[in-house]
Amino acid sequence: MANPIFRKNFEQEQVLDGEPMSINGTITKSVIMVSLIIVSAFYTWSLLFGGFTDKAVLLGMGGLFVAFIAGLVIIFAKPKITPVLSVLYSVGEGFFLGIISAYFEKYYPGIVMCAVVCTFVAMFAMLLLYRIGAIKCTEKFRAVIFTATLSVLLIYVIQIVASIFGRGIPQIFTASPMGIGFSIIVTLIAAFNFIVDFDFIERGSAMMLPKLYEWIGATSLMFSLVWLYMEVLRLLAKVMSRR
Repeated sequence: MANPIFRKNFEQEQVLDGEPMSINGTITKSVIMVSLIIVSAFYTWSLLFGGFTDKAVLLGMGGLFVAFIAGLVIIFAKPKITPVLSVLYSVGEGFFLGIISAYFEKYYPGIVMCAVVCTFVAMFAMLLLYRIGAIKCTEKFRAVIFTATLSVLLIYVIQIVASIFGRGIPQIFTASPMGIGFSIIVTLIAAFNFIVDFDFIERGSAMMLPKLYEWIGATSLMFSLVWLYMEVLRLLAKVMSRR
């Protein structure tokens, strides 16, 4: 899920000396993180398709654990350690995405490339809507998206706990019309998180936050990007399974 990072209070963090946060610097950090995710994902993807299933799964599950811990620490820790944690998050998340993507690709050939394209198209569409002012990141908008994001997280947690006992939330995780509708809604929520990310990056640059905050902005973009990619994968899988 995206943007719990931005629950922090940044008002007292204006830089007094040194180089401040910039939009271009945040873009550079984002490119670095995306590159790390792609490289590490390709590695576990190659392992899985190469027949090294046990090694791929071990790396993927280990990567998920590392990414989860790094993400939590980034949310609550001081910015000074964010660069190292952001790199760890990217590599760990990439390992996990590699095996998940490979499994989806085995069952639905072509789905991964389609999901990647749709994810980046959605991100740039949100950027365009933000830049032209079609969607404004007001306090009310930010609160609605944050609440919607937490609501989705709660639904997923309930589903995971229920599945342990052989239960589950009816319909919404299936390929039924209700399930597809649920996936569309969650995908939209994930996409709208980009608006909050873009707003923070722009405001952070204007407020002259310390340069380390470029890593925080880039990491939140990655949270949103990874979440959106996973939701697009699920949505496409549901639609393709109905053929």
